[in-house]
Amino acid sequence: MKELERSLGLPAVIAISVSAMLGSGIFVLPGLAAAQSGPSVWLAYLLAGVCVLPAATCKAELATAMPTSGGTYVYLERIFGPLVGSIAGVGLWASMLLKSAFALLGFGTYLVVMADLPLRPTALMLLVVISLLNVVGVRKVGKAQVVIVAVSLIGLGLLVAFGLPKVDPKNLEHSFPHGFTGVLAATGFVFVSYNGVTKVAAVAEEVKNPQRNLPLGILLSLGGIMVVYGLVTFTLVGNVPLSELGKDLKPIHTLAHHVGGSAAGKVAAVIGVVTMVSMANAGLLAASRFPFAMAREQLLPASLAGVHRRYQTPVMAILITALAMAIAISFFEVAKLAKLASSIVILLYVSENLAVVVFRESRVNWYKPTFEAPLYPWVPALGALSGLVLLFMIGPTVLVAVTLVLVPGVLTYLFYGRSRAKRRGVVGQRTKRADLLQTARPMNTEDALSQAETVVALFGGERSPEMLVEVGGALAESGTVQVAHLTEVPEQMALDVVLDEEVGVRSLRRRSQAAAEQQGAHLDFHAIVARDLVGTVHRVSSRAECHWLVMEWQGPSRKSLLPYNPIGWLINHLDTNLALVRDVGIRYVREILAYPEPGPHDALVVRTAAHLAENWGAKVTLVRFVPDDAAEEQAEAEQDYLDQLELLVEGEVGKKILRGKNIVASLNSETAAFDLLVMGQADASLLATLRGTLHARIIKNAACSVLSLKTPRVQTHAALRRHASPEESQSRLMPFIAPGALQARVRVHKKEDLFAHVAQVFEAILLGRVNAQMIQDALWEREKTQNTSVGRGVGLPHATVANIPSYLGLFTTREPIDYGAPDGKPVDVFFVTLCPPSDRNTHLELLRDIAALTLKTDLLDKLRAAENSHEMREALEECCEVLDEAEQKAREESVQAQLDTSAGSP
Repeated sequence: MKELERSLGLPAVIAISVSAMLGSGIFVLPGLAAAQSGPSVWLAYLLAGVCVLPAATCKAELATAMPTSGGTYVYLERIFGPLVGSIAGVGLWASMLLKSAFALLGFGTYLVVMADLPLRPTALMLLVVISLLNVVGVRKVGKAQVVIVAVSLIGLGLLVAFGLPKVDPKNLEHSFPHGFTGVLAATGFVFVSYNGVTKVAAVAEEVKNPQRNLPLGILLSLGGIMVVYGLVTFTLVGNVPLSELGKDLKPIHTLAHHVGGSAAGKVAAVIGVVTMVSMANAGLLAASRFPFAMAREQLLPASLAGVHRRYQTPVMAILITALAMAIAISFFEVAKLAKLASSIVILLYVSENLAVVVFRESRVNWYKPTFEAPLYPWVPALGALSGLVLLFMIGPTVLVAVTLVLVPGVLTYLFYGRSRAKRRGVVGQRTKRADLLQTARPMNTEDALSQAETVVALFGGERSPEMLVEVGGALAESGTVQVAHLTEVPEQMALDVVLDEEVGVRSLRRRSQAAAEQQGAHLDFHAIVARDLVGTVHRVSSRAECHWLVMEWQGPSRKSLLPYNPIGWLINHLDTNLALVRDVGIRYVREILAYPEPGPHDALVVRTAAHLAENWGAKVTLVRFVPDDAAEEQAEAEQDYLDQLELLVEGEVGKKILRGKNIVASLNSETAAFDLLVMGQADASLLATLRGTLHARIIKNAACSVLSLKTPRVQTHAALRRHASPEESQSRLMPFIAPGALQARVRVHKKEDLFAHVAQVFEAILLGRVNAQMIQDALWEREKTQNTSVGRGVGLPHATVANIPSYLGLFTTREPIDYGAPDGKPVDVFFVTLCPPSDRNTHLELLRDIAALTLKTDLLDKLRAAENSHEMREALEECCEVLDEAEQKAREESVQAQLDTSAGSP
C-alpha cells in the first residue's frame, strides 16, 4: 500500500492547527457570546480552552502511538471497532467540511466592507483555489499556512497592542450580568472556536518526527490561541460598549474601527477574510483525510484511498470533500450546522478521553505512545466530564447532532463496511465474545502447536518467565509444557511485517528451555504473532489436552487503574484451569501455605498445593483466619473445615488457624515464613476491581510468591473423580436426594422466584427446623461469591446451613430463566445442595458426581424431557448406572494393562 510523504515540520504542524482554529470563532462569535456572558466573555474563551486541554493531551498521546492519517477516526476504530469507527469518521468528516463551508460563507460579512461581491459565487471560487492547493501537495499547503497564520496573528497582535491602552474601565463593569451560568453558556457557545486544534493528527502520517512534533505542535497551538483569544476579547469588550456588540457579526472590524479609524477597520476586514479562508483550507486538508483513512480500512470504496503518483496526495478524497463543501455553500445556511458540528466535536473529544482510558487499562502490547497525557486518570476524566457539561449547556441541538451523525454512519457500515471489515477493535476483542462461547471445547485435536497439558502464556514484560515455566512444569502431570510467547499487533497490520523472531525472543526460548530441563519437563516453545490475542489464547487453551493456563499476575501500575489482564473477559470464561503467578524472586520452594475458601476453588487449591509439594519436595500448611473477637464456635468450625479438606489429599499436611484484627495483615505477615502462597481467584465486578478486591490486596502484599488458581465453572470439582478410589466411585447422589426435592417443570420466571420456591421445599423437608427465609438468604450469600451457573443451562445453587443433614435437590423449570449466567444463556436444570459447614467433604463429593454425570452421560437431555419426579428419578438412576459401568470398565482395563506390562518385563 502506498504511503503519504512525510513533509510537515513543527512550524507547519502549528500553522495547520492554529489556522484550523482561527476563523469565525474569533471574527464572528465574540459579540454574540458577549450578549450571553457580559464583559466576562474573555473568561468564557479561556474556560473553553481549558476544557479542550485534556482532549488535546489525550489526542497527542493517541497520535504518537498511532501516527497515521485519519486521526480520531483511526483511534476510535481501533479501540471500539469498525461500527464506531464508521460513525466517528462520518461525523468528523461532516463537522470539518461544514465548519470549512461556514468559514467561506462567514468571511462575506467582512468582504462587504471592501467590495460588493456576490457571496456564494465568491465562496465557491475560493473553494476551487484551496482545493487545487491541497491537490498539488501538502508541502505547498503547509508553506501557505505558515504565511497566512503569521499575517493573521500579526494583525491581531497589533490590534491588541493599540487597543489595550484604550480600554475603558466603565465597559468592564458588571462583568457577570447573568451570573456564572451565563459564562458557562457562552463557554459552550464559543467552544467551536477551538475546533481544529487536534485536527493536525488527521495528517499524522505526513508529519516529520511525529513523536515530537505532534504533541508539541498541538499544545503550543492551543496555548497560543488561548492567549490570543483572551487578549483579543478582553480588548474588544474594553473598547466597544456591550450594547453595540450584541448582534455584531464583524466584531474585529468594529474593534479596529474604534481603535484606529476607517483605515484600520478595512485592514481588519482583510485579515478576517484571509484568516477564514485559511481556516477553510486547513479544514479541507484535515476533512479529506477521513474518507482516505476509512477507505484504507475497507469501510469506504478503495478509490478513496488512492494516492496521486506525482503529488502524493489523496486526490479523490480531496475532491469528494470539496464537492460536499460546495453543496453546503450553495444550498444551506450553515450557522446552525456549525453549532451541530461543534456538538459532534465535543462528543468526539469525550470519546478521545475515554479511548485513552480504554487503551491504558487494556494494556494493548502495540499501544506505545512516546507522549503520555499527564496526571492519569484525572486529565481524561476532567475532559470527559467538562465535555458532558458543555453538551448540557448546548441543549437539544446535541440530539439533532447525534442523529445526523449516527444515521449515515450506521448505514455506511451496514451497507458497505460490515461485509468487508472483519475487525473487532480492542474493546470487541476483550469484552464478551459470543463467537468463543459458541465454540465447544474439542474432545480431540490435531493442533499443530502442541499436545501439552500446561500452557504458559507470555505477553511480554513478565518479571520472571522462567518462574512461570517452572510452575507450568510442576503442574503438568504428563511432563509436557507449551510456552506461547504472544505478540499482539493491530488488526490492520500485515503479519509478515513482524514474522522475524527478535533477539529477545530467542533468548527467552533458550532460558525457558533451561528452566524446563531443570524441572525434568519437555518444553514446546512457540512465538506467536496475533491480531486477536484473546481468540488465540482461547484456541490454545481450549484443546482437550490442556488442563492449565499459566500467566503472570500483575497489579495496577502508575499508568493504569486495573490489574494487568491481557485477555479481558476471557479470564473468567476459560475452558481450563487458570494459574496466576506473582513471583517475588524465591527460587526454591520448600514451604507452601495454602489458603482455601469455601466455594468452587477450595478443592483445587488444596490438591494443587499437595501436587506441587510432591514435585518440589515441599511441606504444605493449610490456613484459615478467625478474627480476635470471634466466638470460639467459629474457630472450631474453621478447624473442622480444614480437617475435611485434609481428607482430599494423601500424605501429611499442617493446619493452622490465624487470629488477628485484619485478614490481609495477618495472612501477609504469616507468608513471611513461607516460600509460596496458594489461594483461589474469585470473580469480581469492575467496580470491585477498581476498589481493590480482598484477593488482590493479599496477593499484592504477600511476602512470598503467590499462585492464584481459578477453575472453569463447567468443570468445577470434576477433577476430584479421577482421584477417587474404586470404593468411592459409586455414585452417591441418590442417598442424599430429599423426599419431595425432585421436581420437574417448575413454574417460575425469575431467579428470585426459584430460590423462594426451593427454600419453601426444604423448609417442609426439614419440618420447620430452619425457616425458608434463612435458606433463601444462604442461597443468595453463596451467589455473592460467584454465580453458580456452570454453563449448558445448568445451575448449582448451594446453601450452607448449620445443624442440618446434607441434602440434594433436583429441579427443572418449564421455561429456562435468566440466571445471570456468565455465558448469558438461561438456565433450566438446577442441582441444589444444602450442607452444614461441618460437612464440606460431602458437598465436594456431590459436586464431583454431578460434574461427572452431566459431562459424561446424557443426563441433562433426559431431565429436560422428564415430565414428573418419577421420570427424573429413573433418568438419574439410569445415568448413574451407565457412569459406574464405564468407570468399572476403565479400572479393569487399567489393571489389565498393568498385568500385561508386568508379564512383558524380564
